Amino acid sequence: MEKVSKSRPDKFAERRAELGEATLQTLATLGYARTSLREIAQNSVFSHGVLHYYFKDKTDLILCSVRQYKARCVTRYDQVMVEAASVDQLMEGFLQALGETLVTEATLHRLWYDLRAQALFEPAFRDDVAAIDKSLEQMIFRVMSRFAELAGTPVSVPAAVAYAVFDGLFQQGLMKHLSGDENAVAEMQQQVRWTATQLLAGKQ
Repeated sequence: MEKVSKSRPDKFAERRAELGEATLQTLATLGYARTSLREIAQNSVFSHGVLHYYFKDKTDLILCSVRQYKARCVTRYDQVMVEAASVDQLMEGFLQALGETLVTEATLHRLWYDLRAQALFEPAFRDDVAAIDKSLEQMIFRVMSRFAELAGTPVSVPAAVAYAVFDGLFQQGLMKHLSGDENAVAEMQQQVRWTATQLLAGKQ
């Protein structure tokens, strides 16, 4: 088994991060219920002993992996917001990015929703899920605030409400896409377009 001194926390944390990233796709494919460290090892290039050394159980590994993935997600629309010089440009960039991530990272988003549902039953998940949810809420409100800035009108709802609405639309679109609905992405984008417009005060 690979030996790394726990007296060097930076190196230990770096290796955990590497393993969490490397096993993310396996976790996304298996989901929470079918995942164990042994099962992950059987579907990856890492031995069960290595995974068990760095992670105390599957919960520890799943949280590590999902935290890293969602940390990248919260910056997904930053460049779109920087480059947009009008409401229409921001809308098109936002919708395109939403559609692309729904299709190309569908299993990763499914893992996140699986984890969030498990937090209703598993107290060990709750603090991390709440922190990730808050970061996603802030991401969505940054987008809406940029819409408001470009439109010259305030956002008509609090950040938590805006996030709940967009998250619900995205999750519905994801479920339809995973079920084989060829119109899922286009329908989700249309619904997000309409919703974003309605959430700007004074927009009809």
